[in-house]
Amino acid sequence: MIRTPLRPLARILSARQKGENPDVIERENIRLRHEGMRDASRQCAEGRLLVLGAVFVFAFMTVGLRMAVLASTDPVEPRTTASGTSIIAQRGDIVDRNGRILATNFITNSLYAQPPIMIDKAGAARELARIFPDLDESSLLKTFNSSRKFLWVKRKISPEQQQLVHDIGDPGLLFGPREMRLYPNGRLAAHVLGGSSFGREGVNSAEVVGVAGVEKTFDDYLRDPATGREPLRLSLDITIQTAAERVLSGGMKLMNARGASSVLMDVKTGEVISLVSLPDFDPNTRPAPLTKGVASDSPLFNRAVQGVYELGSVFKIFTAAQAIDANLVNAGTMVDIRGPLKWGKYKIRDFHDYGKQLTVADVVVKSSNIGAARLAQMIGAEQQQDFLNSLGLLAATPVEMVEAHGAKPLTPKNWSEISAMTISYGHGLSVSPMHLAAAYASIVNGGTKVTPTLLKSTTPAPIPGPRVISAETSRVARQMLRAVVIDGTASFGEVQGYAVGGKTGTADKPKEQGGGYHEDKVIATFASIFPAHDPRYVLVVTLDEPVETSGKDPRRTAGWTAVPVAAEMIRRMAPLLGLRPAIEPSSQDRLTLTSN
Repeated sequence: MIRTPLRPLARILSARQKGENPDVIERENIRLRHEGMRDASRQCAEGRLLVLGAVFVFAFMTVGLRMAVLASTDPVEPRTTASGTSIIAQRGDIVDRNGRILATNFITNSLYAQPPIMIDKAGAARELARIFPDLDESSLLKTFNSSRKFLWVKRKISPEQQQLVHDIGDPGLLFGPREMRLYPNGRLAAHVLGGSSFGREGVNSAEVVGVAGVEKTFDDYLRDPATGREPLRLSLDITIQTAAERVLSGGMKLMNARGASSVLMDVKTGEVISLVSLPDFDPNTRPAPLTKGVASDSPLFNRAVQGVYELGSVFKIFTAAQAIDANLVNAGTMVDIRGPLKWGKYKIRDFHDYGKQLTVADVVVKSSNIGAARLAQMIGAEQQQDFLNSLGLLAATPVEMVEAHGAKPLTPKNWSEISAMTISYGHGLSVSPMHLAAAYASIVNGGTKVTPTLLKSTTPAPIPGPRVISAETSRVARQMLRAVVIDGTASFGEVQGYAVGGKTGTADKPKEQGGGYHEDKVIATFASIFPAHDPRYVLVVTLDEPVETSGKDPRRTAGWTAVPVAAEMIRRMAPLLGLRPAIEPSSQDRLTLTSN
């Protein structure tokens, strides 16, 4: 900056020549210089004040906007940001076909300890053992006194338990909020849902993963945020499932059975409306798997899907339908049933003596093993194998459960003529009740293959599967199944107002070791359809080792055990399914004229 001199020489010389005082010039220049300095200082101060004012305005606007955002959002507790990869804890709901909750999420807390900051370790261990009886006081104290800096005490606790732990007052006992999986209906549809557990865990969250059933099958879908948390909609109906479980549980106890299962399926779509396996469990407290013994002894074992059994005479309708569809016989063709039927060293006998001949329809109605074996000889082993394969009876069922993938039918190593003969009446081939229900649906729905599913159909008119028998053969098969209930082995299966058809099956249980069959242990099955003239549903009921003891001698056949249970289930479920009972009109001669 160039400064003006206080006593410029030219002005000083000029002032002296004029006789003026040169000091006046110096004082004037000093005044001007001070005024310039004052003006510069004022401008600098004004600029600083302007910048400071702008900063304050911006700060107040930021605070105001943040307050507005907080005021417009829901109140939540602040959480400490955890380092590392975040854990997505939220999981999609599972609902039934009507949108009612089967599985959902629930906010709870976990309990963990940091021993270095604990004050009274012995007292904390003692109180924790009192609050949680499954914890051992000495083990807790030993862990607290170790060199560990962090340990889980309980992965999930109730609000009441949290308050009791809080009352202990030890700063080393801390809580971590997290989501857990809740099954509000308890045991209902336990084997279908399967259950869940925790995967990766953090202090404030945990990864919920499926461990069985549809929870595991659809684990990726339920955990995927891209689905928009759309619920998984199953084909089950809670109301029907509840009725099925209650009746089947009562029937199992009444028939002194070791276990029981049932499958209710829509014959057109293959949708599973109800699936029950007993004994069952509560998925909220899923028990540990068995480490020894027979798998079916565990309540986790799904008898309807995992259990493969020789189901007995329920297979005779397949044999008759195939023979009729191949134009080898018709429903009225006479079949030689004189026995025993010998094939090499093997002999095939009937449960009762039915004479020398029966029609094909009566082979099914009376349940003749010899008659079914004769039909199998006409059909041939290779053709029988192809037909049963077309019904889905020779491969694992594709129903959406992880347990189903490993439940492959047990087939003979060499499908010989004798194998075909025994399979014709349900021995020598082991399948699950789910297999049987799908096969029966394919036989009675007009002859198109049905694929079982646990997902609700989204199409109003399902596309029929490949044809397995003709529509006419399907009609004849329905008539034969109806006759079994009216005149045959399933007479206890009649339900007033609902035309029930079906076939019984009583198969000796194979021994676990040494081969052969038990003489006093059976699998009793009743595969039913209703209404028989235009089937809407298939119901398969299976009892493991039932014994009906109301008479003088114990009775184990399906007609005495599985059939009454299935009939009661249909009686309870049919109105809930929206099926109106058919009321037969009274005849005129039963009317009575009265007068006042």
